Amino acid sequence: MAARRLVHDGLRILERNWRCSEGELDIVALDGETLAVCEVKTRSERAFQQPAEGIDRPKAERLRRLAERWLNERWPVHFEQLAQKVVGAVQATGTSDGPAPPPPGGVRIDLIAVVNRFRGAALIEHVRGAV
Repeated sequence: MAARRLVHDGLRILERNWRCSEGELDIVALDGETLAVCEVKTRSERAFQQPAEGIDRPKAERLRRLAERWLNERWPVHFEQLAQKVVGAVQATGTSDGPAPPPPGGVRIDLIAVVNRFRGAALIEHVRGAV
């Protein structure tokens, strides 16, 4: 549901459930030229805590570290694949003169809050730049 919502909002999904020894990123997507690292939090309608409350300071710091690690390990791969598709991007040459440039629009961490209701469809909210 979360990935469908992001695609509906105009984002392009690059990766889902990326794992490393330090943790997991739920969804990594491109929002125009901005890389959006998305944390999905699900709660029931009757839960004591709201989804956004599930991201405390330690979790936010871990997400920042994971985003940096993802960029170091995966962005060059995605950049080479996307360079020819993104308008105004540098042409992919097939050779590497160093690390790929960072996403032109920078990186942000978003929250996808999913509230499963007792009756009816889940409520989904996409909060850009939540962290």
